[in-house]
Amino acid sequence: MTDSTHRAPRVSVQTEDFDLSAEVATLRAGDARVGAVCTFVGTVRDRNEGDPVASMELEHYPGMTEKSIETIIDQAVERFGLHGVRVIHRVGLLAPMDQIVLVAVTSAHRGMSFQGCEYIMDYLKSLAPFWKKEQTLQGARWVDARVSDEQALARWSHPPAAA
Repeated sequence: MTDSTHRAPRVSVQTEDFDLSAEVATLRAGDARVGAVCTFVGTVRDRNEGDPVASMELEHYPGMTEKSIETIIDQAVERFGLHGVRVIHRVGLLAPMDQIVLVAVTSAHRGMSFQGCEYIMDYLKSLAPFWKKEQTLQGARWVDARVSDEQALARWSHPPAAA
């Protein structure tokens, strides 16, 4: 087992791209308790609401955003018994196919790892203070929250299923 004080930070909000393999290797380094690793990488789509997307600009509230994500992670660790969590969310100007977000979690077993990853991503999509603006042929537009994101978040309002 490793001392968590020597691990990478759990949350990064950054303009730079990330290396999925390197992040997973760092997350699981030296932790023999890990039996499952689950990752999610979100990317910029080239179309939204039927329109071609040329770029997406992401903004956040520095300090508040990181604190919000740390709270989400704390809840996921408690709820699903996660051993490690890494969340990277990019900000700034991104092009189609660019990576936007990484959620990586480790746990003893796959079920809790899958659920923990989904839980964190559902909360990020609905509650973390990020704002997205797409550039289309018709001009720039802010991206509104989707009903499907709110529905995904609502499923976590009940206690988790037994492992």
